[in-house]
Amino acid sequence: MRTPTRVLSASVLAAGLLFGGSVTAASAAAPAPTATVSIAAVGDICLSDLPAEAHETLDLIDQGGPYPYPQDGTVFQNREGILPAQDSGYYHEYTVETPGSDDRGARRIVTGEATAEDYYTADHYESFDLVDHDC
Repeated sequence: MRTPTRVLSASVLAAGLLFGGSVTAASAAAPAPTATVSIAAVGDICLSDLPAEAHETLDLIDQGGPYPYPQDGTVFQNREGILPAQDSGYYHEYTVETPGSDDRGARRIVTGEATAEDYYTADHYESFDLVDHDC
């Protein structure tokens, strides 16, 4: 469960980013799969640079809802493999309203379990920016 406090320690962020890259494990029984995470696809964005609707979504997350869409708060699978690899259930997604859109639009906040581990995507998971809550 996320805590409302939005303070991310450097060690938590560094640990999340360090687990990216190519990881290969070997086994005597069978070759192990290779997991690749493209950390280069994760940029960063200042909290102050997010659109107003993203701030509204982050406020709703801190309050625990209610959310405008039934999909909000559901597990984000990270099928694209852009975010650091984590166990299933680690990430959750929330809609960021898109003015003028007839549906949920393309913008989302994806949260991790770490405090203040919030990612913003404006292009429906094509790319992510880690939200820097200190600027």
